[in-house]
Amino acid sequence: RWPIVRVLAPGIVLGAFVGSQLAAAMPARLLGYLFAGFVAFSATQLVFNRKPKPARTLPGNAGMFGVGNLIGLLSSLVGAGGAFVSVPFMTWCNVAIHQAVATSAALGFPIALAGSVGYLVAGWGLPQMPPGALGYLYWPGFLVLSAASMSTAPLGAGVAHRMDVAPLKRVFAFVLYALAAYFILR
Repeated sequence: RWPIVRVLAPGIVLGAFVGSQLAAAMPARLLGYLFAGFVAFSATQLVFNRKPKPARTLPGNAGMFGVGNLIGLLSSLVGAGGAFVSVPFMTWCNVAIHQAVATSAALGFPIALAGSVGYLVAGWGLPQMPPGALGYLYWPGFLVLSAASMSTAPLGAGVAHRMDVAPLKRVFAFVLYALAAYFILR
């Protein structure tokens, strides 16, 4: 839903840039634990299928800017695309799960762009970076992941739109739990 993207994107850009600066300054272990806790909470909300009040809608522009900041900040802190925050938020505001997933995919670009610029700035001039890196941005990895993401996103969107809502929520929750476990164990 492009109107949602338009109002969330400015906050996301600011939050993602700030998040990259914070991540560069924080201990990695603390980041991992915070992320795992938040992701597990989001997954649990999906598993228990807590229904929002029927009258709940998306907040106004100021609220959406604030939510965008939070999505961008958390996404940039942990190097994720934002779906782990934006999909539960949108479904809690009565946006259909299929629309929330598709809208979240569109939000991935501003998150990636602002986070990448932020990590480039945060690591600028550090001597211990490997060849191919500019700041904390490792170009060979960036290019491979970008190409893979752009080429497989239409496939993922097609599969999601063919799935029933209940299994889609369970699959998304399972992915979130796996992500939380990964961050706790690493």
